[in-house]
Amino acid sequence: MPVSPNQGSTGGGDAVTLTGSHFTGTTDVRYGTRRATSFMVISDTTTDTITPSGHDAVPVSVTTAGGTGNVGTFFYLPPPSFRIGPPPAGPLGGGNTVIFTGFGLSTTSEVRFGTQTAVFTVDSDGQLTVTVPAAATAGPVGVTVTTRGGIAGGITYTYLNSPSITVVTPDSGPVNGGNLVVITGTAFSYTTSVTFDGIPVIAFRVASDTEIDALLPAGDIGLADVSVTTLGGTTTASDAYTYLGLFAVLGGASVTNTGLTSVTGDLGVSPGVSITGFPPGQVNGSIHNADAVAVAAHADLITTYNDAVGQIPDTSISGDLGGLTLPPGVYNAASSIGLTGTLTLDAQGDPNADWIFQIGSTLTTATASHVLLINGATARNVIWLIGSSATLGTDTDLAGRVLAQISITVNAGVTVHGQVLAIDGSVTLDTNTITRPW
Repeated sequence: MPVSPNQGSTGGGDAVTLTGSHFTGTTDVRYGTRRATSFMVISDTTTDTITPSGHDAVPVSVTTAGGTGNVGTFFYLPPPSFRIGPPPAGPLGGGNTVIFTGFGLSTTSEVRFGTQTAVFTVDSDGQLTVTVPAAATAGPVGVTVTTRGGIAGGITYTYLNSPSITVVTPDSGPVNGGNLVVITGTAFSYTTSVTFDGIPVIAFRVASDTEIDALLPAGDIGLADVSVTTLGGTTTASDAYTYLGLFAVLGGASVTNTGLTSVTGDLGVSPGVSITGFPPGQVNGSIHNADAVAVAAHADLITTYNDAVGQIPDTSISGDLGGLTLPPGVYNAASSIGLTGTLTLDAQGDPNADWIFQIGSTLTTATASHVLLINGATARNVIWLIGSSATLGTDTDLAGRVLAQISITVNAGVTVHGQVLAIDGSVTLDTNTITRPW
């Protein structure tokens, strides 16, 4: 090619070699009407030049004592322009593909992210497909594209750390979903999806780089993994959330009621088939008499009971819990436990604080006993595991989920902010208020 390369920047300064004949004694080299910034005759057939500034396509001429002749044509290319398909961010390890769109990209010779060069493919004059290189640290870097028309910059790409999950608040809720939770962690700004046990949430909002608000899908009763995917990667918090059942009352053999009991939540029996006393009792939910829903709930109850029993105790307890103030933990009693007066459960500011009471035999509460929740404690996070049966004394005000191996007797005037669930025996009610706390 007589002019090589035959393309360059409008700003000039490109090294171009001219090939022809009779160059000895050259006195002038011009690109269009402009004199070359410099030239050097290498031989009678070769001259090296530096281009002046210019525009469009221009003839290249060489002047010697013998006259002036055109060697060829040089094409001035405008500086490139580009942008990165939104959002211009990705993982610290690179390897992801991004699309540059703009113009003047067909002669691209180099793409850089900060100091790192990138592998790229020229798709057209208006598009590059670029594989992002890895970076050492997270944060923004300048991106440049070098072409024969010049260097384009002024574009920023942000390298992202992988996200992390610290806590989900609250960390439990209804199996049918629809509730709002707050996921706290790091590097959430470019979140693309949130899932609970692999199921996408109904909706989510990135409140900040450390907070996501999510509306939960329905799930299966029990523990669920929580995953957040961002442009920086994916993180999963195993067993970070618990789906809780819809039953407020569930008996293994039967459910019987006397008086104007009010149940908020579902009521059912399985494998027994006997439900009596509704009405006059009222259920603000559904009644399931040994149907498929009740059968599944009974199976889930057994699983939940066994999981809670298997927790390693933090502290041993015995006798009567009245007058105590207990922090979160797993409390184990080898035999029976009583409650006379008030038991205070102090969450110490943690809304996800949990209490599990592993009671080897019976739980019996005295008349007008009370479980007081303070400093963020919630009833859904309190589990009473009863090895045999529970008896809640008249006018007791109990908070928590009562899971009994055999039976539960709820005497007159008792209020339960939680659940009463019996695996093998009966639940007996008498003018009570039982409210599922989710």
